[in-house]
Amino acid sequence: MAEWTIDTAVDELLRRERERQDGGRITDQWPALDLGTAYRVQDALLARKVDAGERVVGVKLGLTSRAKQRRMGVDSPLTGWLTDAMVLPEGAPVPLAETIHPRVEPEIAFTMGERLAGPDVTPERALAAVASVHAGFEVIDSRYRDFSFALGDVVADNASSCRFVVSSTAVPPHGLDLAAEGCRLGIDGDPVDQATGTAVLGHPAAALALAANDLARRGLAIEAGWTVLTGGLTDAVLAEPGRTITVDFDTLGSLSLTTAVG
Repeated sequence: MAEWTIDTAVDELLRRERERQDGGRITDQWPALDLGTAYRVQDALLARKVDAGERVVGVKLGLTSRAKQRRMGVDSPLTGWLTDAMVLPEGAPVPLAETIHPRVEPEIAFTMGERLAGPDVTPERALAAVASVHAGFEVIDSRYRDFSFALGDVVADNASSCRFVVSSTAVPPHGLDLAAEGCRLGIDGDPVDQATGTAVLGHPAAALALAANDLARRGLAIEAGWTVLTGGLTDAVLAEPGRTITVDFDTLGSLSLTTAVG
């Protein structure tokens, strides 16, 4: 790329996604891609998708675990957008042929009952705006080689967004202890990892509050009816062909996801 700008970064990221081809870090060639600029790239990328017919349906959080931040070499959580093109119906397989190197992680998902706008949103206020809580999976897929990126890269890439599925089982938030909510992740019937809601900033409602406050700095809010993915509870696992990935929650129920080419 001769000269990097917000538009050329969007062009490159969309090209990689369209051609299912990863590439090097943009920050290696464009050191000026700081956090503020990266979110401007992210918003411009979303605008292109909306212009192409996609509809915003929610917000996602990424790297909400300190362990994941250290592993990926970044130092803060981040937010991204969800559109209707990313929705994977419950029971539908992951379309591996439309991805580069997808990974799957279990999440606690919120459906919003009220608009939530920062600044100064607390976890208590955030949870009061939630209509229902769900078991969820996010399929992440970085446009960077080997999932290697700096913070500016991954924010610009809409937080490695790809697909997501949310259980149709809706649990009212009142009375739930989401910090203690346990989940057990399995592949083909074998247990591979487990965690509790404390893995996402100590409490999923803290992640929701962070998203609302982050969006407020950009003049935006979380709208009623939107889905919010609060962040991966465990390490992401590779979405290899012919596998069944399951998660069992203490009170949110179970969810399964199969992987298949096509």
